[in-house]
Amino acid sequence: MAVSQTLTQVVDLVSEHKVEITVAFVAVYFLSQIRTYFKLAHVPGPWFAGWSDIPHNWSIWNERAYQYYYDISERYGKIARIGPNSVLSSAPEVWIHVNTKPGYRRSDWYFKAVRVEYQRDNIFSQADTEKHDATRKKIAPGYSGRENLELEGSVDSRVVAFLDLIRRNYLSVDGGPVKKMDLAKKIQFFTMDVISLVAFGTTFGMLDRDSDINNFVKSSEDGLLIGNMFMSLNLAWLVQAPVIGKFLGPSPKDKTGFGAMMRETFRYIEERVENAATDTRMDMLASFYRHGMRGDELKSEVLEQMVAGSDTTAGALRGIMLHVLGTPRVQKKLQEEIDAVHAKRTWGDGIVPHAVAKQMPYMQAVIREGLRIWPPVLNLLPKDVPAGGDTIVVDGKKVFLPGGTCIGVSTLAMHHDKELYGEDADVFRPERWLLETDQQKLAMMTRINDLTFGHGKWQCLGKPVAQMEINKMLFEWFRNFDWAVAKPSKPWRLTNAFGLFLINDFYVRVMERET
Repeated sequence: MAVSQTLTQVVDLVSEHKVEITVAFVAVYFLSQIRTYFKLAHVPGPWFAGWSDIPHNWSIWNERAYQYYYDISERYGKIARIGPNSVLSSAPEVWIHVNTKPGYRRSDWYFKAVRVEYQRDNIFSQADTEKHDATRKKIAPGYSGRENLELEGSVDSRVVAFLDLIRRNYLSVDGGPVKKMDLAKKIQFFTMDVISLVAFGTTFGMLDRDSDINNFVKSSEDGLLIGNMFMSLNLAWLVQAPVIGKFLGPSPKDKTGFGAMMRETFRYIEERVENAATDTRMDMLASFYRHGMRGDELKSEVLEQMVAGSDTTAGALRGIMLHVLGTPRVQKKLQEEIDAVHAKRTWGDGIVPHAVAKQMPYMQAVIREGLRIWPPVLNLLPKDVPAGGDTIVVDGKKVFLPGGTCIGVSTLAMHHDKELYGEDADVFRPERWLLETDQQKLAMMTRINDLTFGHGKWQCLGKPVAQMEINKMLFEWFRNFDWAVAKPSKPWRLTNAFGLFLINDFYVRVMERET
């Protein structure tokens, strides 16, 4: 009875003073907003971004966030504010600092945006630094190739499958009808086949069947676009929310799409684990298992490979190919170098060894320039500033960032910096890597280019695999075929989600080379 009377009195009190209470709440809200605004008021940026995330979210909704980051960096400099508690930097020294200084941690963007499974982390989504580091120690040997003795042979087999697919279905003849090939889609088939083969010893067989098996590729793209929409509306947390999140994300129970890929991946893993005592294969899965990964943890890491190891490498290959095909001078020089190396054929028959391809100066310049002009990953990759705050140095000036500030990178602005690369920084010119005489400047260019794959403990573990795929595929494409873009006026259809380019309708004409 007393409780009921107390509640009644509270309700009456609120009713009598609802205007005053409302004003108090509004005042507290605005005071909080003002305090947040002034914490980063010394950082340049759009005025409205200091009060609201709406401009940033709008750029995500329009699938143009990477361009928004570039434009902000161009207008406001190498450190700029993009939200009430968010800044971005295009200064490489700042990004190296953020990725190496103790105390910085991944922001909750990783939790919200890049978890593949419901309430279960992988190496990429893990925001707890200690857990991330522990997992990295277990899986790093498998990615490096030291314990994956079948790595290069696995990649070679899929390169051969790609060449066979072109000869089987898509070769055009001089003067005859053009058999257009969607290179974007076939590249995705290639990277999916490679990563499945090196991850757990069985390829999906997309190149062999020239088909998106169970719509794995399409569902991955659809998932990225839907997730991007949720992120722009600040609703990405729903996918990980208790109860309701189970029904919003993919599930191994799904009959098709990404859920079906999860189910197939988990089935392969379970079969391998059951026969672990007698299985002699030396691939990534075997290495992960050898270093103590079991159960759901093992499944999560292999599944993450399917996502991260496919889309990013595919994006890099597509970008490099479009820029080479759009620059006849480069294509000619690249083919000349490839022909000269192949004429010696120090490795005998078969696919070019990675060790040989890495020593080809012009092809390496083409790859570096392709990754510079068209970075495959363009999201912020945000980190949180340590609790006590941190002072960074931008263009010789000290800038204090309060603890908890979210800081990300403008990758496009960093790799298109005119101060470093010259006024033609937005032009594809591989020769800049070969003609630069200032060795200190060249070293800086190279160091920044390597940031494409991350830095420090956050560096992409799949870098060796991606580099092998790019080197071998580029060499064999131009050794065997002549290429042309089928629709130069609109070479491809492009969208961007979470900083990843989703590319389709990249139609090309392919002809056998006469060598």
